[in-house]
Amino acid sequence: MNLFVTGGTGFFGKALLRYWQNNSSNFEKIILLSRSPNVFLEKFSDLVEELPIEFIKGDILNLSESDFDLKFDVVLHAATDSTIGPSLDRLEVYRQITQGTEEVLKFAINHSCQKFILISSGGVYGAQPSSMEKISEDYLGIPDPLDPNSAYGIGKRAAEYLTSLYADEYGFDFVIARCFAFIGEDLPLDKHFAIGNFIRDALNNKDIIIKGDGSPIRSYMYQEDLAYVLNLLIKNSYQIKTLNIGSDESYTLKEIASRIKKQCKKSINIKINGARDGNIKNQYTPKVEKMVSIAGDYKFKNLNESIENTLQRLVNP
Repeated sequence: MNLFVTGGTGFFGKALLRYWQNNSSNFEKIILLSRSPNVFLEKFSDLVEELPIEFIKGDILNLSESDFDLKFDVVLHAATDSTIGPSLDRLEVYRQITQGTEEVLKFAINHSCQKFILISSGGVYGAQPSSMEKISEDYLGIPDPLDPNSAYGIGKRAAEYLTSLYADEYGFDFVIARCFAFIGEDLPLDKHFAIGNFIRDALNNKDIIIKGDGSPIRSYMYQEDLAYVLNLLIKNSYQIKTLNIGSDESYTLKEIASRIKKQCKKSINIKINGARDGNIKNQYTPKVEKMVSIAGDYKFKNLNESIENTLQRLVNP
């Protein structure tokens, strides 16, 4: 099997590479698109050892112009600059997602792709209704299309539509993976990810700062579990088009911070740095029955296990 991956040097890519290092990959060729392969290899060369990996230096926004000569069984499109997203202009966020996805789709067609996997986001559902404990794949809610701050979620919805449209026109299979929140040794600790910031502060023996009142409800899946599910989607065919990927074990941010503090065994405080926004219930938790059904007997890690594994690998890489 020949596999092409965009975003192969980001969080999703690193999670997959670590998984393949510890499990049989059985790929003929894995091609990773990267803007800076040399920078990645200087720090993470161990992740590509003994794997049939080659790099293409380039950008998704001009990928269809590539003259790379190889047919791909599967294209996994995971390239989205979520780590720098907050610093991008909202129009640029939308354009990067939609134009980038269309470029990758054109590339996939030009290289005889049989299956296209789009890494989407739970953000496509918009705000989770307070009456809804977990969001199912068949929920048709969307972010407010008149709110300029909806660029990411609306962009991902548009990317999903483009994927479906191209698949119908050109006859390839597709799966849309709606990914929620994750934890792991490759999650950036200096960006806008709350759990990453909590871990960074705790490891540096600093107080954990919660920007808000700590009441938002979140769930986090360990990156190895994410990679396991993505590998299933790459290797197998299922009668599904959309799949939530994440944990349905949810806690408030205050509870999550407390668990991190406890496992770090540090004499630090948890500081609440904001007030509640009225009586609005802020929740982001997926319904994952579909994911569990294809995972078989695989045992997903709970939050405590995920935090423990992450801390161990950060302290003893």
